[in-house]
Amino acid sequence: MTDQARLFDRPLLRRRRDRFAAKFRHHDFLFAHCAEEIAGRLQAVLHEFPLCLDLGAHRGDLGRAVSALPNIGQVIYGELSEVLARHCPSPAVVCDEECLPFADASLDLVVSGLSLHHVNDLPGALIQIRRALKPDGLFLAAMLGGATLSELREALLIAESEEGGASPRVAPFADIREAGALLQRSGFALPVADTESLTVSYRSLRDLLNEIRGMGAANVLLERKRAPLLRRTLNRAEAIYRERFGLSDGRIPATFEIVYLSGWSPAPGQQKPLRPGSAQHRLADALHTEESAAGDKAGFPRRKLDKEE
Repeated sequence: MTDQARLFDRPLLRRRRDRFAAKFRHHDFLFAHCAEEIAGRLQAVLHEFPLCLDLGAHRGDLGRAVSALPNIGQVIYGELSEVLARHCPSPAVVCDEECLPFADASLDLVVSGLSLHHVNDLPGALIQIRRALKPDGLFLAAMLGGATLSELREALLIAESEEGGASPRVAPFADIREAGALLQRSGFALPVADTESLTVSYRSLRDLLNEIRGMGAANVLLERKRAPLLRRTLNRAEAIYRERFGLSDGRIPATFEIVYLSGWSPAPGQQKPLRPGSAQHRLADALHTEESAAGDKAGFPRRKLDKEE
């Protein structure tokens, strides 16, 4: 892949994960949430999965949650960072999501928690995952969506623009429509994409930035400005943040949108989706709820969390 087609500095991402591996446990609430959610979804799947891969495992929380289910056999932990991989159960493999070291049709299940949004060639990675799955194998993943850290993106953009020029500080994340379309393009059967939004509050902008660094998820955009933020710029960004988004209790909110993806490796005799428009009843009527347009963020599940520092 040429530099022009790459968004993320993957070697820097690996070094960041190595550096903050020891502190990751204090900043893993999003990963723990996604592990619980994905494991809960797998509980409803009446299917045996003898061999599973936890891709982008970090410390292996998702794989541990999945391995506790009765329909899951052996779990392999694949992680970009060698330091983080040492915290995973065995067997753990140091591997890159952009170049999977697994044979075609060798896995029954691939799960991934908050890792794929830092992949440069996401369609290529999804195709590799689909090829590594056996026929009728399942892919389940969580990745950050487009509304993630929207408040931070806006505050930093305005603060730097006032000083004569802005640099990309927050990565562009895929929205739910793009994610669902990528599953189809990658050859998955019965693709599904859905989303939820978590709102987390912090005492200050510095606390939020420390959280992001502790996740090993600070800015790894190739086009980022190499110089660190000046103190006056950071102070101005915090003032803008509080003016536009500040809460009544003096804290500031940060949005994390999580997009969940699922799809099956095609297999003969597999269930097929109904023809569009062939449904005889409205889902909204069955659920006794109001129908809204696809992508209407007002309909997304939302949770609020306060981070205690």
